[in-house]
Amino acid sequence: MPVDFEHIGPAPVSPLASEHMVRMRDGARLATDVYLPDGLDGPTEAVLVRLPYDKCGDYCFMPRLAPLFTAAGYAFVVQDVRGKFRSEGEDVPFVNEVLDGYDTLEWIVGTSWSNGRVGMFGDSYYGYTQWACVASGHPALRAICPRCTGAEVVDLPRPGSDEVPLMLMAAYLAEHWVGRDAYELEIDWSPRPLIDVFEPIWEALGARSKGFDLSYPHPVPLRRFPTGHPFDARPVPTLQIMGWFDNIAPWQWDDHERLARRPDWSRVEYLHIDAVDHEIYHQSDTPISEATDHDVNPAALDALLPRYVTPALEFFDVFLRESGSAETLPRVRWRPVGGDWKIADSWPPPGAAQRTLYLYPGGVLGEQAPEQASQVSWTHDPDELVPSRVDNPFAFLQQYPDESEYGERADVVEFTAPPVDELLELAGPIELSAVVRSTGPLMDLFVRLLDVDPDGAARYVARGQVVVDPAREDTPVDVSLCHAGYLMRAGHALRLHVAGSDFPEYVPHPGTGENRWLARATRTNEQTLRLGGDQPARLTITVLP
Repeated sequence: MPVDFEHIGPAPVSPLASEHMVRMRDGARLATDVYLPDGLDGPTEAVLVRLPYDKCGDYCFMPRLAPLFTAAGYAFVVQDVRGKFRSEGEDVPFVNEVLDGYDTLEWIVGTSWSNGRVGMFGDSYYGYTQWACVASGHPALRAICPRCTGAEVVDLPRPGSDEVPLMLMAAYLAEHWVGRDAYELEIDWSPRPLIDVFEPIWEALGARSKGFDLSYPHPVPLRRFPTGHPFDARPVPTLQIMGWFDNIAPWQWDDHERLARRPDWSRVEYLHIDAVDHEIYHQSDTPISEATDHDVNPAALDALLPRYVTPALEFFDVFLRESGSAETLPRVRWRPVGGDWKIADSWPPPGAAQRTLYLYPGGVLGEQAPEQASQVSWTHDPDELVPSRVDNPFAFLQQYPDESEYGERADVVEFTAPPVDELLELAGPIELSAVVRSTGPLMDLFVRLLDVDPDGAARYVARGQVVVDPAREDTPVDVSLCHAGYLMRAGHALRLHVAGSDFPEYVPHPGTGENRWLARATRTNEQTLRLGGDQPARLTITVLP
């Protein structure tokens, strides 16, 4: 079957920028645009963005973003990473960013317009390149603002880990890491084995993704940080810009939890958490219309950019420009879904407390543990998988679906609490603890927490997933649903969905224990969740009074 795709090459360099080919230590030259403030009469601070998505293109809108930084007096520097768009070198993701980042910082501080102080900004992969520069140890780096990302973002599940592998990682490598340019693809997910899903893509594009071949079906661990992990480097003031609806938020929460255990880092880490998804759609704008869709409406993009950039500019003014006191910045600023901005000195906020809800037979969430032991079962059929909720998980709020119909599926188990009598504010971690088993050698466990309104519509609050391996015997598991900041109104109810797949966002297991990518045969498994007894299944939420 032919593969439909759109080939996306480099856009023209903005007339506001000057392009430079910056030489790395091995001789490769990286295309770098420099935007300078009007009337600049001396050296100034610089903000650097290093990305693989075209420094001049519409997708990351850097030419439209630059004037917000230059108007604030900063030099704005945007670079295509090695092997992408106008930059030279091999197009292998992740492995070159530490040394290339160091060499780029060294070039910046050697220019006449730099005063030697550099900050970094950006999302996703260009949030990862910030952590790579931290790992490089360059002294010019004074502050970073990584958004919707992580130091180990979209890393493959580590051997022995309980992470369900992401299919969207494979799709990402196919779209963005085949040669210099990018592609938008229509992927046919039906072939088996799953590795064959991508063979028609390589044939249509006339090339393969090196990153894909290093990752599937037998992953080769990539040496992302050859000089040492960034958390072991000199602490750099960090503004973690996060989204409650970001599909890759677990990596960033993991970063926060690890940094919180390091006193030298925790003193310089700040959190800014909004009700947005990875692609910066705001829950307050839903349902997204053409008027509020910044992907198709330039006016909507113009309205979006100031609230996208302002938190970083405030942070850079303090830690890069040194024009204010760190005491003026809240350590945690968050906007709960359905609420207004709040501030606190820590996360979870002071006063937050845990509350436990127990899973009952008949699909009920209750305050007391069931007295009698029982169980509930469902079928995992690799040929009839639970569909992912949206077409593009990065832009979840573009669809923001009513998920109530999923509870009607035989392969999804549902538990619902009574409606709340007054406002309930979630503010912190959420976790499901349970004992499970399967008739297969392993099982994937997907858990989603929903808010059910009085009309019956069920909207996303939080989610988590784990691999249980081995799974033939009763096995205790703790499933982190990450964190939530959410206001539940009176009359609304919490609902839990438990399932064994989420396809095609995650790579399904075939039910046989074989390699997920190579298995041709499948086998139906029965999954079981224990209720009550000495280890009752329970959901722990964190709430404010």
